[in-house]
Amino acid sequence: MDFLGVCVPLAKRFWLWYAQSGHAFKKDYLMFQPTSSFKENLQQLPSIDDIEKLELVDAAGNVVATIENQPGKQGSLAVYQYLLETYGALNAEAATHGLAVFAEHTEDAQNRPGAHPNIDRLFDIQSGGEALTMRIVQR
Repeated sequence: MDFLGVCVPLAKRFWLWYAQSGHAFKKDYLMFQPTSSFKENLQQLPSIDDIEKLELVDAAGNVVATIENQPGKQGSLAVYQYLLETYGALNAEAATHGLAVFAEHTEDAQNRPGAHPNIDRLFDIQSGGEALTMRIVQR
């Protein structure tokens, strides 16, 4: 493996740890400009191979939702992990960016409420719903 092949994953892991530790960090380092294609956006996101699940936690410390690393949920898991790495929490700003990352699925979720619960959650937070913290459970 070359130098960048080692350093880039280590840097991403550092920022993830830094975000989960409650520190403020420069989100521009990790952020990308989403395209109108979810498939293209997924290619820009970090790997989720070593993640078992991501837990969404309310202000009282209760796990209110879980996104498992399983078929049909892996795209959402990748987006939410990216939002954690980039923003450190799931607030209105992170939700707005997440909706852009979901691209064409965002419009589908608007047209079919309940069909995409992980996108519906972003709409709720974007429109003033409670911000959530996120916690990754490694495999």
